[in-house]
Amino acid sequence: MTSSFPSAKPQKGSDIVLEQLKKRIESGEYSPGYRLPSVVDLASGFNVGRSTIREALSALKAMGWLDIRHGEGTFVSDVLPSAEVQPESAGFFHSKESFQEILEIRKYIESGCASLASMRRTAEDLEQLQMTLNLMQEVLEDEKASEAADVQFHQLIARASHNSLFIQMMDSLTKRMQESMGDSRRLWFFSELASGQQLLEEHTGIFEAIRDHDETLASARMMQHLVKVESVLGKMMPPRETR
Repeated sequence: MTSSFPSAKPQKGSDIVLEQLKKRIESGEYSPGYRLPSVVDLASGFNVGRSTIREALSALKAMGWLDIRHGEGTFVSDVLPSAEVQPESAGFFHSKESFQEILEIRKYIESGCASLASMRRTAEDLEQLQMTLNLMQEVLEDEKASEAADVQFHQLIARASHNSLFIQMMDSLTKRMQESMGDSRRLWFFSELASGQQLLEEHTGIFEAIRDHDETLASARMMQHLVKVESVLGKMMPPRETR
């Protein structure tokens, strides 16, 4: 009689890179403030593709081990995560299930908001949305200010729907949106090599559909915007188990 064992899945290349880099930080080889080699050099050193390196760096950034600065490089965080509260790297993305759930909710709530906003928006709604887009352009290089403007843009679309329940749902999600927004932006920027300018263009496309009373396009562009983030997360996280 043979014993049954759980299936052993091969470790992802990005997980291996993540663990090796994390060990170098923990050992002090890469000390706080140390600038890591470029993505190209790391890919050559680990003998993996650049996308694998970007996935590992994105994960370490989200976990608090790295600070990725646009145009400057990747640095070890000045303040490292506490070992007592830091999840094991192999299981890190399992703890991101709540992030995935927030994205699932946002997809369906916000595509509906965009659809209604395209039919009900007022001149004042459009003015506020345009002002927020202008602000997003001004603060492209300021991570915190950019995230805040991003959240504001999505909340304004809910308000432009003039549906009190949509507005209440979006307001209740504000704190979690602010937490997930930072993660989702980092995942998109560093896993897809996207930029703040590209993200602004997506928001502008949503705004234009709302401005033009194009209900179908507004909903589709909002859904596409959020599905893109979800697809990046899916590459970096094991599939959720269903019962």
